[in-house]
Amino acid sequence: MNRSKYRNVRTEVDGIKFASRAEAKRYQELKILERAGEITRLDLQPRFDCWVNGNKVCTYVSDFRYFTDVGQIIEDVKGMKTPVYKLKKKLVEACYPGVKIIEIK
Repeated sequence: MNRSKYRNVRTEVDGIKFASRAEAKRYQELKILERAGEITRLDLQPRFDCWVNGNKVCTYVSDFRYFTDVGQIIEDVKGMKTPVYKLKKKLVEACYPGVKIIEIK
């Protein structure tokens, strides 16, 4: 069996494949919050295209997006913050005013 570079274990929940056990666990927590009415419109792996001066620089794919009474929440489950991730996070937050990415351990 090939080991993952960051030792994550692919996990399936509700027929959905997640990159790690932590991501699958967070999904289950968010589903409970959605059923309780504390969050709405849970979305998995929403994409954000980052454009600078008319040029597409990259696409960032977060783990989750949902809405609360304070607005849109973007979450990313992170065990390891790579330099590419850090750059893309900054780009998304610069290109999408009001968007703040929350990192979940």
